[in-house]
Amino acid sequence: MRYFSIFFLAVLAACQSTDVSKKKDDFREFKVIDSQYISKQDVFEGVLDEVLRFRESEIGKKSSTLIGPYVLEKSIPEIHTAIAEGKFTYEQLTLYYLSRIYEYDRLNKKAINSVIRINPEAIEQAKKADSQLKDRGTALDIQYSMWGIPVLVKDNINVSGIATTAGAVALLENDARDAKIITRLKEEGAVILGKANLSEWAYYFCGDCPSGWSAVGGQTLNPYSPRKFDTGGSSSGSGASVAANFAAVAIGSETAGSILSPSSQHALVGYKPTVGTLSGSGIVPISSYLDTAGPMAKNVMDNAILLNAMTQNVEVISKKEIAGLYESSLKGKRFGVFAGFQENSLFSQAIKDIESLGATVVVLEEKDVSLDGFISLLDQDMKRDLPNYFMGYANQSYRGYDLQRLVNFNKIDSVKTMPYGQRLFDNMIKKDLMSEEELQSLKRKLTTATQDYFYYYTRKNNLDGFLSINNYTAAQAAVAFFPAMTVSMGYDDSGQPYGLTFIAPTEEDALLFKWAAAYEKATNHRQAPKGY
Repeated sequence: MRYFSIFFLAVLAACQSTDVSKKKDDFREFKVIDSQYISKQDVFEGVLDEVLRFRESEIGKKSSTLIGPYVLEKSIPEIHTAIAEGKFTYEQLTLYYLSRIYEYDRLNKKAINSVIRINPEAIEQAKKADSQLKDRGTALDIQYSMWGIPVLVKDNINVSGIATTAGAVALLENDARDAKIITRLKEEGAVILGKANLSEWAYYFCGDCPSGWSAVGGQTLNPYSPRKFDTGGSSSGSGASVAANFAAVAIGSETAGSILSPSSQHALVGYKPTVGTLSGSGIVPISSYLDTAGPMAKNVMDNAILLNAMTQNVEVISKKEIAGLYESSLKGKRFGVFAGFQENSLFSQAIKDIESLGATVVVLEEKDVSLDGFISLLDQDMKRDLPNYFMGYANQSYRGYDLQRLVNFNKIDSVKTMPYGQRLFDNMIKKDLMSEEELQSLKRKLTTATQDYFYYYTRKNNLDGFLSINNYTAAQAAVAFFPAMTVSMGYDDSGQPYGLTFIAPTEEDALLFKWAAAYEKATNHRQAPKGY
């Protein structure tokens, strides 16, 4: 169908996941599973002794009964409440998550390779949250905040004291100053637990590799079925780790589908903001025009809490609004859907659920929208933006790096650094830079075309927003600067998760939280993966 042809164009070009329903279940097409560059000891360097002591302590041995019931699948406000009641401390919460990562994440039958590196300061940050809690009142006073809450960060976002690799071996020494959103989180008292694996270079590198693979982190696997279901990409480790309860929440990044895809594949709530809502400073880029970080969580409320802690000059949703999120209603709202998506039985049921909540769903007639030039936009931006990152935000030893230098580096030991090749990088190297005027003209053309596409439907049908599946409409929404949020709409007969994706007009991000919260409260589809 036309909509799916656009989807698969975006798969190739913009960090999205492919439909894996017809792939073999044994993953024999994978060339690499385990990382050849990091060991379990490397992941836990700086905190390993404390984690092992915790695991051997009385509370550590009993943590599955003493801490687990108050943490697993619980919301951030519920965790704060348990701490206020004296069930455990923020330090013990952090150690509990670290213990789970140590037990499950690498070199065992349940390994999902979702975490690249633990923050050596994580436990100290948690201790600080405990010691300074009295200055903030009690845990109940901060229940809608990130105070003391562990968060994993996609490894293309700078966190000082940990190399930001984007999954690439060439960046193993890239210890750089905090990205602005990380500075904000630290100011809000969050615990930066560590770095999550990702599709290398945010899935704009190899072109022929599975989502979730990076040379540094190995192959991220989906905890719902590690040898069957795709992780989605490129925020694969962020999705898998939160689904497996390795952290309360995680940060991903998206150009066109990289938050929506892994969130859908892991029954999470993933939010792709209007570009500019969150600072992109200190994030390894594909396209400064389209890139944005965004929160990934097990529920809408946690997603909003993480977002609130990362924003600086723009408040999408206040703490008061977060507290009342589940009082939101869909009554009187009008959503557009494309007919082809109704072939998915879960989506068809989701439409019925939306209608039962008082909304009107309008099936839209087909209308073409051209994404011609989308790949060129990404190529041209990355060739410009990546050297700018190296000059301004990377470790100073990377000053002067560019795509050609990275391509040359990978050729030195290609079997290990690029077992699937580096086709997208090679293609970019071959292309001449457009003039700035030509590039801006291309961007205007694409954005105008996609905004006209969406506004045609909204005006003709008096729509508030759109409904989609997973990241199927991610490329169109991205280029139009329409924000999106996906929330679990259940599992197919094989057990694979799917997401219902809400799309709102640009800068109407707050609507997404209200719509998704109303749907989540009414359906509550998310279930934890078995065995984790």
